Amino acid sequence: MNLDRRDFLKTSLAASATAALSSRLTATESADASPAREYYELRCYHLKADTRLKADADPALLDAYLEQALLPALEKRGIKNVGVFTELDVEQGTATSTPKPGSPVWVLMTHTTLESFAQVSAELNADAAVQQADRNYLQVRKASPAFERIDSWLLLAFKGMPQLEVPAFSRSKAPGRVFEMRDYESHSELKALSKMAMFDEGEIALMKDLGMSPVFFGQALAGKDLPHLRYITSAPDLASHLANWKKFGPDPRWVKMKDLPQYAGNTSKNTARFLTPKAYSQL
Repeated sequence: MNLDRRDFLKTSLAASATAALSSRLTATESADASPAREYYELRCYHLKADTRLKADADPALLDAYLEQALLPALEKRGIKNVGVFTELDVEQGTATSTPKPGSPVWVLMTHTTLESFAQVSAELNADAAVQQADRNYLQVRKASPAFERIDSWLLLAFKGMPQLEVPAFSRSKAPGRVFEMRDYESHSELKALSKMAMFDEGEIALMKDLGMSPVFFGQALAGKDLPHLRYITSAPDLASHLANWKKFGPDPRWVKMKDLPQYAGNTSKNTARFLTPKAYSQL
């Protein structure tokens, strides 16, 4: 078949456009195949007396609300794997722990969209079913509040671990399971991004290789003590958890990574909290 110059150009341009479109579609499909990054809401219910409470709050009042009202309402809205924890004092030398006196209650919720976060925060307690499920907490007397205050953070999952992961021992509710929550503060917003990149580019994979069972990694978008990131690792028992961390420090991959110049000075404060799940926690 003979083509004149005009037909040849038309055919070539059409072929190029088709190839470009195909390439864009392939790239889009590849991007769409990646799991969407989740959002996390982390709440801290302070129960220890300060300016609002004259005496420490009774944790049973909050427990009843969380178990009977909040968690069922979240599940109806498709929000599952809600973690509810209190803090532990840990003696690392003997791998033993005791409940932390005056511990706050930590609640971790997963949202697929910002709209989900906004709806839960703004509308859930206005739900008649929630109000009916636990009037004692929602209509508590001013003279005896159910908490001193609530702190709340909104976090965005890291690219390197875009969705929350529930370890098998957590799904089976192993009685001795333990969680450790760490938040890393940075002295500048750019250095905070550097620490996030450090996780995305190696630390997350290393933790998984060492059996540290990370649950989530999140960049704090709103809340106190910004900029910072926060994450949780876990184990079926405290001794295993501490042993896993002992493997992390001397691992050659970490030794090499921590001295790379692009990661220098990216953390100004590291706060670690050992957590134990409430009996009704879904993690």
